[in-house]
This record gives sequence, C-alpha cells and structure tokens, in this order.
Amino acid sequence: MTDLIRPARPEDAPGVVALRALVYPYLVRGVESTRRMIAQPPPGEDWAAWVVETDGQLVGWASAYRNTQTSTAGVGEISTLHVHPAHRHRGAGTALFDAALDHLRRTGATRVLTHCRAESLPFAQRHGFTPSRELRYSALDLRPAPPLPEPPPGVRLLPAAEVDPRRIHRADAESSRDEPGDVPTDVLGYDLWQHEVWDNPGLDRQASTVAEVAGEVVALSLVKRDGDRMWSDFTGTVPEHRGRGLARLTKQVALHRAAATGVRTAYTSNDEANGPMLAINARLGYRPVDSQWSCRRTLS
Repeated sequence: MTDLIRPARPEDAPGVVALRALVYPYLVRGVESTRRMIAQPPPGEDWAAWVVETDGQLVGWASAYRNTQTSTAGVGEISTLHVHPAHRHRGAGTALFDAALDHLRRTGATRVLTHCRAESLPFAQRHGFTPSRELRYSALDLRPAPPLPEPPPGVRLLPAAEVDPRRIHRADAESSRDEPGDVPTDVLGYDLWQHEVWDNPGLDRQASTVAEVAGEVVALSLVKRDGDRMWSDFTGTVPEHRGRGLARLTKQVALHRAAATGVRTAYTSNDEANGPMLAINARLGYRPVDSQWSCRRTLS
C-alpha cells in the first residue's frame, strides 16, 4: 500500500464528510458532529478512528468501538468502511480493517459486527466475516413537505426541545429493546445517549418530535441534520402503546417540521425484518436507495 494510515484527528472532519458524501451519500453526519466525535469520543466505548491519506487527500476512514448498548458480552463494531473509489484495490480497506480489529482485540471484544454493500461481501468474507442481515436505506424528497397531521384525542405532539431529555431517553430505550439486529439494544444508558443523541451538534431538537399521552412520552422520531439533508436517527413507540399509529404520526410531524426549516431530503435505514417500520416509510413515500449487509466475525 502506498497510502498512509494514521489515527484520525479533529481537523480531518471536513475530509471525512466529503468522502462520506461521495461513497455513502445517504449517511448524514455533518462536519461539526464528525469533529466532535473524533475530539470527544462517546464515553465508555473505547472508540477509535483511522484515516488513509495520499498526497494530502483523505481517501479512507473507519472507526471501531465496544458496543455498550447491548447485554451481549464482548461485542465490538467497525463502522462502514469508507474508501474513495479511485483508491480501491491498493490495500487501504485492508489496512483500516486490520487497525480496527487490532484495536477491538485490545478492548477484549470477542465478536465483531460491521456493514458493507453486497458488492463488498467478498472482501468482508476474505477478512473472516459472515453475512447476516440486510439493511435497507431509503430516501424521501421533502418537496413538497408532508402535511401536518392532526393528533388523535389525548395525544400531544411536542418538539423535543420542549421535553426533559431524560423522558425522551426513557422512551427511546424502551422502544429500541426489540429492534431487529444481530444483538439487542437493551442497555441504552443515559450518559451515552446524552452524548450521542441529545448533545450531538446535528440533532434538530425543534424538528425531532415526541408523542405524549397522559403526561408520558410514548413515541418519538429524532432528526439529525446536515444542511438540507436529514437522518431519521430513531423512530419508535413504547410497546404498550403500539398499534395506534403513533410512530408514523411522530415521524410525519418531524418530517414536516424539518422541511419547514429547509431540509430537502430525508434518509433512513431499516432492517429488512422490521416490517412495521418499512410499511410506515412506504406510506410516507420513502424509496429505496441502497442496501447493506451486516456481517459477523468471531475474534480469537
């Protein structure tokens, strides 16, 4: 490999975002959010990141961390590998994978998860990974904005900015426990959630919407934004209030509010086994734009 791999620095953020926009245009994380992620990693995750550069140009990126949101022991994750198309087949991807795997071994991880496109599955398999689950990425044009729905009796729809974040966290944690995936998301602590979600520079607290019933937050749809693009960070309903259309209601309101302040394209992702959320997105008008596969590997 003629390219240089090194640990990521905060000043790499613009280059990382530009690379992401080229390789995965549906993954939304702005410069300030990326800079903060590198400078102030999530607490307790042993998070680390690397870049590959050649002639001063950033052409590769990966990060790795311990998954502390699951009760499954020893799970490490590697972010979706970013390698510039013109710099592939030169060893950059392998160098990033090796750095990430070495880091996860040092943290004590015994299982590793990552994601890749279908055409990259042979590369992942050569590095010991086995495909597991398909993840669908979808986009929605917010021109015109989705109509603002009328909530049913007894339901209040509030911007996240007007709600105690601990109440939102509680609903988020309860809603995500049974979300399909390779491991359950069943240990979502407040400190990590506050760092990753509430204090994230990309979180649009005015567009992010919660549904309240009898003073309890029972559904939410969170919006992370970069300019005129947004990412539906999570949409869900606590189990005892499902079947009432609250997830679709909060997401439609969040999309309407985001569009009203200049967002033009909304992106989201769903496990192919998550039929209810896929149906909601189809009703809202989302169209598939890409898919990736989760891949698993055991570390010796």
